Amino acid sequence: MTEFNAKFRPGQLIQHRMFDYRGVVVDVDPTFQGSEEWYQVMARSRPPKDRPWYHVLVHDAEHTTYVAERNLEADDSGKPVNHPLVAEVFAGFENGSYLIRRTVN
Repeated sequence: MTEFNAKFRPGQLIQHRMFDYRGVVVDVDPTFQGSEEWYQVMARSRPPKDRPWYHVLVHDAEHTTYVAERNLEADDSGKPVNHPLVAEVFAGFENGSYLIRRTVN
């Protein structure tokens, strides 16, 4: 696999710059992996497709989002995210970050 530089990692708290919501990163794609149709409708600010994109659980919501790196900043509040999938995805919350569940292949 090719290495890439992502600003955020799974388990890290983020804040959306434009829409002002908090969340936690679940996964990172090195480049945009959605469809062109989705990009045209949903990515109105036309963020770059050749930079990392993030799968995010949104605080106080039940949905997830797919967000370009340039639209995110670190959330240093240290407060946990309220989302129904948090307990399924993460093993716990310590020092302002979620702990990734270890998988055995």
